[in-house]
Amino acid sequence: MKKLILIAAISSLAAGCAVTPNSASVYNTRQAQGEQTVRMGVVESVRNVTIDKGASGVGTIAGGALGGIAAGSAIGGGNGALAAGIVGALIGGVAGNQVESRISNKPGLEITVRLDNGELRAITQDADEIFRVGERVRLLSSGRTTRVTH
Repeated sequence: MKKLILIAAISSLAAGCAVTPNSASVYNTRQAQGEQTVRMGVVESVRNVTIDKGASGVGTIAGGALGGIAAGSAIGGGNGALAAGIVGALIGGVAGNQVESRISNKPGLEITVRLDNGELRAITQDADEIFRVGERVRLLSSGRTTRVTH
């Protein structure tokens, strides 16, 4: 039974690590072959930001389960094992939450672009390309998603 719980906890943790990219270079299946509006402009400013994907709680739950199992099974039996399991679950939950937070935060850029019609637009996306002030760029828009590309 403990092995089954351990496997479930590890699977939950792995599923929680998957994060959706905010890259201008990554398209999901629904976005492929979809028409986008293209506007041209010049980069006015670039600011480093952190994109927080938000905590799902999976890290806390999985860490707590792993910590409880590890501590509870490592220390004797009866009340000692129960107490160790509770303490292990608490410590594991805190550690799992911190791991999930580090995984879900990633570097991003807030790119402000002056469009050819004079309007300003600011787009935040993953910091996987380099943009420089004065550089000519494209804004690709489709629905709620806008990307800055070269």
